[in-house]
Amino acid sequence: MMIRCTWAGENPLMIEYHDKEWGVPLHDDQRLFEFLILEGAQAGLSWRTILEKRENYRKAFDHFDPAKVARYAEGKIGQLLADPGIVRNRLKIDSAIINARKCLEIQKEFGSLDRYLWRFVDGRPIQSAFKTFQEIPCSSEISDQMSRDLIKRGFKFVGTKICYAFMQAVGMAQDHTTDCFRYRLSAKNRDKLRASPQIIE
Repeated sequence: MMIRCTWAGENPLMIEYHDKEWGVPLHDDQRLFEFLILEGAQAGLSWRTILEKRENYRKAFDHFDPAKVARYAEGKIGQLLADPGIVRNRLKIDSAIINARKCLEIQKEFGSLDRYLWRFVDGRPIQSAFKTFQEIPCSSEISDQMSRDLIKRGFKFVGTKICYAFMQAVGMAQDHTTDCFRYRLSAKNRDKLRASPQIIE
C-alpha cells in the first residue's frame, strides 16, 4: 500500500496534487506567480477549495501571465467579481493585480521571479524530516524573511504563513513526512543537488 502525507486524504484531486506537484522544485516564472496568487487566495479557506477552482482561475487570470494581469482595469475586475469559478473577494482580486505589477518589477531587477525567490534558500530545497503532519510548522525564519521583503516591495497577501505554504508548494521546503513515498524521492533529489548544487547567484 502506498503511504502518503495524511493531508492528501482520499480526494483524487488532492492525491494527484500531492503525488505530482507538491514539493517539486519549480523554476518557471509564470507558474511561480500562479502559486503565489493561489496561496494568497487560499487565506481563510482550504487548499482543496482553491485546487478545485484552479482551472477556473487559470482561465479567468489569463493563465497567470503577470504582464497581462498587471494591465487589468476596473472592467476586468468587475468580470472577476462576477465569476463564480473563483473566490470573489475584492481584496484578493486587487492583490493579484498589484502582485503582478510587483512581479514585473522583480523580473526587471533580478532577471526573473525564479532567481529572486530561490535566493531565500540559496537555490536549494530545504529537506526536512518530519514524522507526522502535526510536526510541520506553518512558518519559518526564511518565510518570515521572504514575507518581510515581499511586503516591503508592495506585495499583498504574502504573510509568513502564506509564504511558507508557497515554499512547500514550489519545492523550496521539502515537507513530505518521512513515511510518505514522496519523501524518499525528495531525499534522492537532495543528494543529487549536493553532488551538483544549483545555487542561484
